[in-house]
Amino acid sequence: MALAEIAVQFSSWAQSTVSAWGYLGIFIVSLIGNASIIFPVPAFAVTFAFGAILNPWLVGLAAGAGSAIGELTGYVIGRGGREVIESRHGKWLEKAEKWTDRYGFFAVLVAFAATPLPDDVVGILAGVFEYDVRKFLLASFIGKLIMSLALAFGGFCGASWVMGAFGGL
Repeated sequence: MALAEIAVQFSSWAQSTVSAWGYLGIFIVSLIGNASIIFPVPAFAVTFAFGAILNPWLVGLAAGAGSAIGELTGYVIGRGGREVIESRHGKWLEKAEKWTDRYGFFAVLVAFAATPLPDDVVGILAGVFEYDVRKFLLASFIGKLIMSLALAFGGFCGASWVMGAFGGL
């Protein structure tokens, strides 16, 4: 199955799930979308689209919470595969640890979660470094909430413009 086909099927499923379940559906779609490691699943599009239809504050909150919990998969992989990762990437991990010590790991987690940067990698690092899981979840939630609110309000404010730009799709 091609990546494009998977993305289309996920989008169709996500739309029907949110239509049936509302905010809980947004939470579920965001959780599953962010539980995927490295492979990008277009859950952000659901947040944008339903921000135009539902209350964008609640859409952002549901998407942010689901996304943060979904990021635990990377953390668990890092925690469980710590020995293997350290044996294969020891020098790189030393550099990463110095970098996160320099900027503060909590701030790095928030920054990666709030942007399209590859936060899966940082989640794996958090697990490898045995970072406190509660702090990891809090930082992920803060960052994902920022991004999700931006997407939801982007949909709320700009969905009609986007539709017009693409010929009323």
